[in-house]
Amino acid sequence: MSLLQIQNLCVSFGGLKALSAVDISVEPGEVVGLIGPNGAGKTTVFNAISGFISPDEGSFSWRGTEHEWPKPHQLSKLGIARTLQGVGLFPDLTCLENVMVALDNKAESGIIRGLFGVTGRDEMNLRKLAMEALDRVGAADLAEIRASQLPYPTRKRVSLARALASNPTLLLLDEPAGGLGIDDIEWLRNLISSIRSTCAILLVEHHMEVVMAVSDRIYVLDFGQLIASGNADQVKADPAVIAAYLGAAAVGRERFA
Repeated sequence: MSLLQIQNLCVSFGGLKALSAVDISVEPGEVVGLIGPNGAGKTTVFNAISGFISPDEGSFSWRGTEHEWPKPHQLSKLGIARTLQGVGLFPDLTCLENVMVALDNKAESGIIRGLFGVTGRDEMNLRKLAMEALDRVGAADLAEIRASQLPYPTRKRVSLARALASNPTLLLLDEPAGGLGIDDIEWLRNLISSIRSTCAILLVEHHMEVVMAVSDRIYVLDFGQLIASGNADQVKADPAVIAAYLGAAAVGRERFA
């Protein structure tokens, strides 16, 4: 039984067809890559799953049961977490507080009490879980530092901690390697490999070496349509994929590597 199954996903913006009859599935414990040239529709898929846009057509099934397409506030209850292409942190909050805010979506009482110095059992539990998440990404020593004071790669780690803090069943990673150097990309690859034992991952990424190294299966989008799927070797050898990326390079977009 698939953890997530998307069928016949269609999205349009005005007269532009952004996605056309897209089918995607993710199995428990699986890392699935979603790649394609710029403008192919990758982030639109994520936005549909996350409830940021409403599909024109398509079905959303979770753990074998069809649901209405979720709203953003329903994701955590389903067990889905998402990172953004940037970092999306509150710059004036500490790293610990940023992670606690995300956890608070599942808590019965608000974090606002804690931010104003009123603590309780729920607040202490949130702090403990947030610290565990920061430690998981190697950022526990930065807990009391404001997000605005951190370099971009470190803020990315905090963003990942925030997504992992709720122990999701499915983690949507939207270009997690963007803006990272070689060492941080290697760290990211190792992190993905380590967390796959606890949650499935759907990964959108332009760094092909990351996608090819960590993905069990890969879907390829071009102009809103699925043109290929399979393991890394199958996708790299697919003529439609090669043509799509060579065409992308010809018009100034990224090259398949």
